[in-house]
Amino acid sequence: MAYRELATRPVLSWVLVAVAARMPVAMAPLALVFLVRERPGGYTLGAVLAAAYVIGEVVGAATLGARLRADQARRQLAIGLAVGAAAFAALGLASTAHPAVLGALAVLAGAAPGAAPGGLRALLTSLIPERLSTQALSMESMSTYGVWTASPALATSLALGVDPALPLLLGALLAAAAVAGLWALPAGWEADESDREGASMLRILAAAWPVYVTGAAALSLLALAELVLPALLEQRGIAVGWAGPLLAGYSIAAAIGAFVYGLRSWPGRLATQSLVLMLAVMACVAAAAVVPGLGLIAVALLVAGLLQSGVQMTRTLALREALPASALAAAYSVMYAAVGVGYAVSATLSGVVQEATSPATAILGGVVFALLLTLVAAVGDRRSGAKRRPVARPGHTVAGARPQAAAVEATPTAAPATDATPAPTPAVGTDPVLAADRRIDGTGATERP
Repeated sequence: MAYRELATRPVLSWVLVAVAARMPVAMAPLALVFLVRERPGGYTLGAVLAAAYVIGEVVGAATLGARLRADQARRQLAIGLAVGAAAFAALGLASTAHPAVLGALAVLAGAAPGAAPGGLRALLTSLIPERLSTQALSMESMSTYGVWTASPALATSLALGVDPALPLLLGALLAAAAVAGLWALPAGWEADESDREGASMLRILAAAWPVYVTGAAALSLLALAELVLPALLEQRGIAVGWAGPLLAGYSIAAAIGAFVYGLRSWPGRLATQSLVLMLAVMACVAAAAVVPGLGLIAVALLVAGLLQSGVQMTRTLALREALPASALAAAYSVMYAAVGVGYAVSATLSGVVQEATSPATAILGGVVFALLLTLVAAVGDRRSGAKRRPVARPGHTVAGARPQAAAVEATPTAAPATDATPAPTPAVGTDPVLAADRRIDGTGATERP
C-alpha cells in the first residue's frame, strides 16, 4: 500500500506541525462566540468577530500566500504563525476590551498565518516522491477533517467547562508550537522560477480560475450543511442536539473518502471527476433538505461527506497539473481564500433566505447557487483547457498517454537526427517538452487522478 511509504520521520513531523497550525483556525470562530457571549448582545458580537476572523483569513491567504518564496518559506511561515499566536493570546487575555479592539485582533489572528495552508502543503509535497503526491494529499485531507471534527467539541468543552478564554489561549500555544516545529522541516522547497516562461505570477494564478470557483462551490455546500442544519432539524421536529453528531459524521465520512480516493487511480479526467462528484454532493445535500426523518438525513449527509473530499482532492491535483511548480504554493493559498469566500457568501445568502422562507428552501437555494458556480467552472475548464499544456515534473507521467507521446516527453525538441548528426543531448535542468496534441482538460487527453 502506497500509504505505508509516507510513514517517514519528515512526513510525521509535518503532520504534527500541520495539526498544531490548523487547530487554532478550526477553533477560532466558535471560540470567539464563547469569548463574548456573556456580554449584552454577546452572540451578535461573537458572530461579527467570527466574520472578521474569516475576512482576515481570506485577505491573508490571497496576499501573503501569493508572496511566499520557496527559499524563504520557513522564515515567512514562522513570522506569520508567531504573529497569529500573539493575536490569539491577546484575544484571550483582553476579552473585556472594546469591540473594535477585539475585531482588529480577530482580523490579525486570521490574516497573519494566511500563507500557512499553501506553504505547508507545498512543504509536504517536497518531502515525498512525485508518484506519492495523491496519497500525500489524501493524508493531508484526512488530518484536516480530523482536526475539524475534534475542534468544535474541544472549544465547547474548554469554554463552558473551564474558561471562555481558554480555547483562544490554547490556540496561541498550538500556533507557537507550530512555529517551533517548522525547524524539524526543510527550510523551503526547490522552485525554478524559469518554469513560468516569463509570465507574471498574477497571470499564472488567474489562469486556474475554474479550479478556484469549483472550490468555492464545494465549500458553499459545507456552509449549508453546518449553518442551516439546526434550523432544518427543528423544522422536521427533530432535536436540535443531533446537529453536532450529524456534522461530526459528515467530517468522519469525508476523511474516509479522502483515504479511499488515494487507494487507487480513478477513471476519467480530473475535471470530469470533479464535476461528477460535485453534482453527486449537491444531490445529497438537496436530498437532506427534503427527506423526512433523522435516519435519511444522516444517510444523505454521510454520503455527501464521503464524496466531498473527492472534490477537494481533484481540485488540488488539477492545480498541480495545470500550474508550474514555482506557482503551486501561491495557488494553494489562493484556493484557500476562494473557498473561504464561497463559505462566507453561502452563509450570508442562507441567512438572508431563511428570514423569508423555510430552512429546506434555503438549502435548496444554496444548492442552486453551488450548481451555477459549478457550471461556470466547467465551462471555464473546457474553454481554457485547450490553451494550456500539462506541466512536466521529474518522475511524472500523465496517465493514459499514448506510447508515442510518452516518447516525446522523454526527448527534447530538436532537429531530426541523421546518420551524420546525432540528436543533441538536453541541457541539465531543461524540462521535457510534451506532445503538442495533449492538453489538460481538453479533448483527447487524460490526467492522472
